[in-house]
Amino acid sequence: MPNEGKKETEDYELGREGTEEVMKINCIGKPFLSSIADDQNCMATVIGFLAEEKASRIILSSTRQYEYDFDQTQILVEIANLYSLLTKQKRVLSYAAMGYSIEYTANFASRLSFVQYIVLNLLKSDPVGAYVELRRRLREEKIRLEREKVVLYRRDAEVFINLLEYIASLLSKTKLIGLLRANLDGHVVGSRELYRQIFRPAIKPNFMLARFMAEQPLDGETVDIYSFAGNDVSIFKVPKEIKPLYHITPPEFKISEDEYELLDSARRILTEHKPRAEEFLEPTKMRETFYNIGRDMLQELADQKGYELKSEQINNLAEILVRYTVGFGLLEVLLQDDKVQDITINGPIGETPVFIVHEDYDECVTNIIPSSEDGEAWATKFRLLSARALDEANPVLDTELLVPSARARVAVITRPLSPVGLAYSIRRHRDSPWTLPLFIKNKMLNPLAAGLISFFVDGGRSLIFAGTRSSGKTSIMIAMMFEIMRKHRIITVEDTLEIPIATLRSIGYNIQPMKVRSAITPSGAEMAADEGIRTSLRMGDSSLIVGEVRSLEAKALYEAMRIGALANVVAGTIHGASPYAVFDRVVNDLGVERTSFKATDIVIVSNPVRSPDGLHKWRRVLEIAEVKKHWEEDPIREAGFMDLMTYNPVTDELELTEELKNGESDIIKMVAANVKEWAGNWDAVWDNILLRAAIKEKLVDYAVKNKMDWLLEAKFVVLANDAYHKIFDKVREEVGIDNKRILSEWEEWLKEEAKR
Repeated sequence: MPNEGKKETEDYELGREGTEEVMKINCIGKPFLSSIADDQNCMATVIGFLAEEKASRIILSSTRQYEYDFDQTQILVEIANLYSLLTKQKRVLSYAAMGYSIEYTANFASRLSFVQYIVLNLLKSDPVGAYVELRRRLREEKIRLEREKVVLYRRDAEVFINLLEYIASLLSKTKLIGLLRANLDGHVVGSRELYRQIFRPAIKPNFMLARFMAEQPLDGETVDIYSFAGNDVSIFKVPKEIKPLYHITPPEFKISEDEYELLDSARRILTEHKPRAEEFLEPTKMRETFYNIGRDMLQELADQKGYELKSEQINNLAEILVRYTVGFGLLEVLLQDDKVQDITINGPIGETPVFIVHEDYDECVTNIIPSSEDGEAWATKFRLLSARALDEANPVLDTELLVPSARARVAVITRPLSPVGLAYSIRRHRDSPWTLPLFIKNKMLNPLAAGLISFFVDGGRSLIFAGTRSSGKTSIMIAMMFEIMRKHRIITVEDTLEIPIATLRSIGYNIQPMKVRSAITPSGAEMAADEGIRTSLRMGDSSLIVGEVRSLEAKALYEAMRIGALANVVAGTIHGASPYAVFDRVVNDLGVERTSFKATDIVIVSNPVRSPDGLHKWRRVLEIAEVKKHWEEDPIREAGFMDLMTYNPVTDELELTEELKNGESDIIKMVAANVKEWAGNWDAVWDNILLRAAIKEKLVDYAVKNKMDWLLEAKFVVLANDAYHKIFDKVREEVGIDNKRILSEWEEWLKEEAKR
């Protein structure tokens, strides 16, 4: 049955992998087996392609991938070269070019037909057979020559024999014939037995089951319904349950019986294929490859079964097939929902449902129950993706996960730490990173706090972002990074990659990520975190961002703060619910000297605030404090911390402290001391902070008023920050610092830029 969009011509893709040119030939739907040894049509196709393009490795893509290494491929390349040589020579396919006496030769037609058969057909499909046939025909022609008396006939026979000997001689010198020469006696043309000795590909087959509660609760109250990427979500309040039910119906549960059958057949085929470890180094490319293979396979199966499916249906089935083979199944579906913030899968896997933290409904139970096979398969893939151990000697694995439309941080535990086996905790990162204007819109902080943070960043201060787990400390640190001017280089040090390096790089930042050994899972080939930080100090003048301070890297971070505080911003995150908790953690738990802790300039604390009933919570920045430099032993007793802004739960706002109003901030004065126009002038420096706050506020107001949320995303926020610096510099050179004019010109820039 015809199918729209189906490619009927044979096809290949040539690409470089390392130093090798790899030819990938799509065998799905082709009239031959995907085996050079077993199928003459397959061999002819491969040699035909090699006659067009040279390669050092061949991969036949079918329901499995059959990979022929360099040595096997070169045997085929040699035959392809011989085919190209012979088909370009007139003496081979046209006897007239050699003065062949056609009018005297009764055998001309049969001889020409034989040579064409050998060169154009057998040489590509069965080169061993071609050689055997040439030798047989040579023996016959020589016997005839001995009996022939007519001179012209003898001359023509000699021409023909010379041609056969020429072709046979070239074939005889090939490696294929050399390897099989001892086994040629008795070989039957068309037999593929000898080829099985030479062409033995590496076969790469695959893996894969979650239970799914499809029925909605009869006694549930629907509180929300929404859709994303073909998935339907309903949120239910269920009697006798404190957690809402997150009920999801993904595309794979809305397909027809015919499509189910196709998926089941295709999945059974692909489960034989297990990707090699090196394939996991490029998971995106691997998924693309399997999607293409799966799409063609599904189309072929549909053709065989007589099912009429549209191209869109096949594409959707291919996406599902990839998800349940090389992907992470329903885990991926959950990660596609940008309202899902955390995913928890408790051990023993298979006995309890998946739990999530929802942006709007906090902690929810889902209608998905993964199987133990799922858990084991995910663990295997995470080991390969991270190149880190997960076993009894190393029962914790920290890594990251990148799937279509989502990034996530993954923590896995197993026995003996988890006595019931594998368990997973997954933190989903926002599709686009947070920015300070986005946080203003979502009330995590206010414009003045954003202006203050921006001021500290430009002032090259050392910042610690503190909070409990899920407090948003990493997100606000990332938002802070977009306040760093793009003229500065940034070095990031993380054991689990959370900072959106690709986004920062795409926006134009000069950024170098460093991945170090996990403090929790110290096995692996990575450099220790403290050594990684010290290495960053030898890489030139840069802003230094440390993902999370957990262990020995604390001493190295404070070393970096002491060295780099007056050059560029140094920042990191740490668990702690207050400035003193940060001090206690850094000094008493992590062993940093008390005097070294004073290298911290600013501590920014974020934590969730809850509703009176305990059912709801919201992330807020609760405190911005500076670390004074005069104390010796105890920063609490000696007033070593000074709040600049604190959270007022009544107004749900960060508010200025009296100390900041009165200009008592030593850190702000230290920044001002290095600026000619601000030195000794508190009002001037404070006006700059207010200017930054006003710019942030006007950006948010304009975006909300005009329904242009994209203005609050990272790309535009960085442009807006750049515009502020350029306008500030222009106005300063023309008339001196005039904050009103700077703000006015920046507003004009915003309106013009938003129109583009």
